Amino acid sequence: MKDPRIAALVTINELRVTPDLKHARVFVSVMGTEPSRKARLGPAAAVGYIRHELTERIQLRRAPEIHFTLDHSEEYSQRIEELCGRPGACV
Repeated sequence: MKDPRIAALVTINELRVTPDLKHARVFVSVMGTEPSRKARLGPAAAVGYIRHELTERIQLRRAPEIHFTLDHSEEYSQRIEELCGRPGACV
């Protein structure tokens, strides 16, 4: 997806869908020193387009409501490695 608001690297880490397929939570990480507000809002602004593409590609009668959540797990693991000096040192 091309969006001029998203200059940083945006990665989808996880997708959780409710059993009834009505809601989908997308965990997104934004790489960079300080993720810009525009980069975080970019995927959320394209929800209509993403829902349309979902219904077209996987033949759903109704597309799930999509909720984007900023995921800090990669930053957290990098911080742990910095504090320990090397992976596995703090075990």
